[in-house]
Parts: sequence; C-alpha cells; structure tokens
Amino acid sequence: MINSTLFYGPRIRLTALRPDDAHAWVRWYEDAEFGRMFDSNPAYPRSYNRVRTYMDDVERNKDNTYAFAIRPLYSEDMIGYAEMDGIAWSNRTAWLAIGIGDPNHRGIGYGHEAMLLLLRFGFYELNLHRVQLTVFEYNTRAIALYERLGFQREGVYREALLRDGKHFDMYLYGLLSHEWVERHADQNE
Repeated sequence: MINSTLFYGPRIRLTALRPDDAHAWVRWYEDAEFGRMFDSNPAYPRSYNRVRTYMDDVERNKDNTYAFAIRPLYSEDMIGYAEMDGIAWSNRTAWLAIGIGDPNHRGIGYGHEAMLLLLRFGFYELNLHRVQLTVFEYNTRAIALYERLGFQREGVYREALLRDGKHFDMYLYGLLSHEWVERHADQNE
C-alpha cells in the first residue's frame, strides 16, 4: 500500500508556495536571526519584489528544485520554507535547505517534523541516494537536529562566514538513503 500522507505530519504539512507567501518571507527577513541562520548572504530586509523574483526563479527551475511552504495543519499561514535543490539526477543527489521563519514557531519541533517529511519525499518519492546540506557552526539547534536525523558531518569550510567581525566555520553534512531507511523504516510506512 502506498503512503497517502506523503506531505502531512502530526502537526504540519508541506504545500506548494503561493503568491501571498512572499509577504511572510518579507517579515522573516526583517528578523536578523532568521537571516543569519538561513543564509550566508548579509542579513538585511528583502523587498516584496525581490522575494517574488526568488519564488518565480524557484518555480522556473522545476526540474532541479522542489520547494515547499511549511504550514501548520490548522492554518494556511506559511511558517517556514523547505527545499530540495541542485538535484544531480545522474548521481541521485540533492541539496536540502530548511528554515522556520516565524519566530513563534521555532524551537517546538516543527523543523524536525518538516525534515522528516522532506527526507521521506527525497528518498522515497524522488528516489535520491544522497541528501546534503551546509550549516553554520553557531546554529547549534540545527546541528543537533541534523545529527539526530542521521546526517554525518563530512567536511568543514573553515572560516567561511564572517559575522560581527568573527569568522565561523560552515559544516557539510550528508545522509545516504540506506542510512535513512535503517534509521527510520518504522516511520515511513
């Protein structure tokens, strides 16, 4: 029997991006903490037009990018963003990115739930062999989450990021499909 709840978890769901979601992203980028955790570019407020351009670019790159809004089951509000992109189909690899933009929804497990859904999608629907991501050394909550999910630290981009006059490392993490299956087989039925 196939899984009919591919995009639904106990508290959140992954949906398509909608034009109105750009308003949520504009608010998120007004929060320097979000900008500094999600992006290696300088943290600064983004305009609605800039966010819409990014969303349009994601939509145009539909063969190599799968982008999702993270929404609570009880609401249409976009509380986060997740994507698989840079997919190399011949190698069955992809890059993963995730961010919980709404500060009221951080630290309560929505990111964990969204990661489970995104990885299940990547390994079981896209049939990927490897998923990889980068994370900044100061994002300790994300690092703990990735390691709990089975990601392994594979490399370090030494002093790759400059914040507040200090250099920080950026870590490369990877997860292979057989590692995912071994660790989460009972959760993916």
